[in-house]
Amino acid sequence: MGGANHSVVSEFVFLGLTNSWEIQLLLFVFSSMFYVASMMGNSLIMLTVTIDPHLHSPMYFLLASLSFIDLGACSATSPKMIYDLFRKHKVISFGGCIAQIFFIHVIGGVEMVLLIAMAFDRYVAICKPLHYLTIMSPRRCILFLAAAWALGVSHSLFQLAFVVNLPFCGPNVLDSFYCDLPRLLRLACTDTYRLQFMVTVNSGFICVGSFFILLISYVFILFTVWKHSSGGSSKALSTLSAHIMVVLLFFGPTMFVYTWPHPKSQMDKFLAIFDAVLTPFLNPVIYTFRNKDMKSAMKRVCRQLVIYRKIS
Repeated sequence: MGGANHSVVSEFVFLGLTNSWEIQLLLFVFSSMFYVASMMGNSLIMLTVTIDPHLHSPMYFLLASLSFIDLGACSATSPKMIYDLFRKHKVISFGGCIAQIFFIHVIGGVEMVLLIAMAFDRYVAICKPLHYLTIMSPRRCILFLAAAWALGVSHSLFQLAFVVNLPFCGPNVLDSFYCDLPRLLRLACTDTYRLQFMVTVNSGFICVGSFFILLISYVFILFTVWKHSSGGSSKALSTLSAHIMVVLLFFGPTMFVYTWPHPKSQMDKFLAIFDAVLTPFLNPVIYTFRNKDMKSAMKRVCRQLVIYRKIS
């Protein structure tokens, strides 16, 4: 491949997850099932928040934004992985690989900021309830969303700046099912030790930094709830526990992949499946089953859709 990247490699070959036909079949069934469920669940959350006026609040605006990002998270790698499961020759073009890396890092960066925004929303709602609507104004919610996308895109472009001009002259085999940036850097026909270190530091710093901000925030919020225990504390704890579970589901695999000192470990591939397939499915499940308002709103929306279908 000529041009700016001075590369003769036009495509990369994935080794995939396993050569066992039985495990491939199992992965195909479960991945397909969770992918469809993730798409339907997150789409339903977005539709419900948009249609139901009872959910026109900052918390649900941020939740709908998270569901939109989860649609991208389960679509960035899952369809290609499912398609490749029974193919002997699993390939992706150089441009497709770069695009996949771009969207993976954009989605990751946006989701981190959204989770911080949701933690701030719960902090204001619990610690400063009388000023909630003033602090969490529509303008501030839009600013949170704009900041999330700005950080996600800039982080992704910063990562890709290391890759696009590297020479790739072979080998072109990636021991993965998607374009993983650390593994891709090791295929370049030049010494990339410093680049790998910078990529790990960049992603690791953002990931670990965001996680500790969230950890401190939720510890402070939980302490406030405990100190001002009242009739509404059980509802606050239920909401907080849902948020904390989503944070752990997102940051657990991500921190392992970008801070684990053994990059050739096979564990990161299976954690990537968890992050790409299960997490986008579990997010709507957690927020729906632990939120009475969301469950009631979804029932109303479903009834409206049934009535509309009967009329049409």
